[in-house]
Amino acid sequence: MRVLITGGAGFIGSHLADRCLKEGWTVSVIDDLSTGSLDNIRHLESRKRFSCAIDTVFNESLVSDLVDSADYVFHLAAAVGVKLVVDSTLQSIETNVHGTEVVLRAAAKKKRPVLIASTSEVYGKSSCFPLEEGADLVLGPTTTRRWSYACSKALDEFLGLAFWNEQSLPVTVARFFNTVGPRQTGRYGMVFPTFVRQALLGAPLTIFGTGAQQRCFGYVKDVVEALVRVACGSSMAGEVINIGNDSEISIRDLAMLIREVTHSSSNLQFIPYREAYGSGFEDVYRRVPSLRKLERLTGFRPNTPVTEIIEQVALDMRRRLKLERLAGEQFTTDTMARFPILSRT
Repeated sequence: MRVLITGGAGFIGSHLADRCLKEGWTVSVIDDLSTGSLDNIRHLESRKRFSCAIDTVFNESLVSDLVDSADYVFHLAAAVGVKLVVDSTLQSIETNVHGTEVVLRAAAKKKRPVLIASTSEVYGKSSCFPLEEGADLVLGPTTTRRWSYACSKALDEFLGLAFWNEQSLPVTVARFFNTVGPRQTGRYGMVFPTFVRQALLGAPLTIFGTGAQQRCFGYVKDVVEALVRVACGSSMAGEVINIGNDSEISIRDLAMLIREVTHSSSNLQFIPYREAYGSGFEDVYRRVPSLRKLERLTGFRPNTPVTEIIEQVALDMRRRLKLERLAGEQFTTDTMARFPILSRT
């Protein structure tokens, strides 16, 4: 099979590319590197069945060509992270909605199946746990920027399902619940890699709010396994499917567990939401998925324990910190050689 992965240089997209190549498929990737990184896919550059286009999904002619050459499209390109959404709301909405529209219109011409990556954020403040795919969405006011992301991804879902209902385009929606693992960056507000990095550096583990918030963390390799099974499955068109892990942990307990697993002496530091995101930020205190539909449709249920995920993320983070240190040392050496005055006391 030939697959196209939009956002394929991102955290999840790069792992999905790994998994698809392992399956023996030909993989094409498009990514504008706004939140992705070439480092995530550098190990794939020499693979004969892999190609990468550094461009935006707003490039309609390129997307059309890539979609035409694919048998299946994984549409993962999107704005990611609460911090990015709060800081760049307009850009996030445009990226999510218009990007998805471009991909869907290209796919509709040749009836290429599309999987749209959505998010548990669309459930908003729903308290009907575990969260079922058919549950009502309970969102906050439009004056709270945090909900713009949920609305934009919900609109993505509406668009995809409309193409299925009105144009018979095979579209499947996957709602991700806090996917974590190697290659993920904490740059856009992701708590898991942020805690691990802080723990390894001996810095305070910064917890926003009280830390009582409950979350479920799905291992990225489990998530991409589920995605591949969805792509290979039958009768998936028109379905909305939760993908994640349903084992819960509070943010405070997560910080303590990461500190324990990494043998860190870091302290816990609690920061009010107002300081982290500005006034008016609203958080969700519990979010746990129902995985019954995923298991029924694919025969797969993600279950990697959080301790194992921490170990894998810490292993990857140690490697990255070492590279950063070496790069810093090289920068210092080169700079001193070029500008000796900087070395004078």
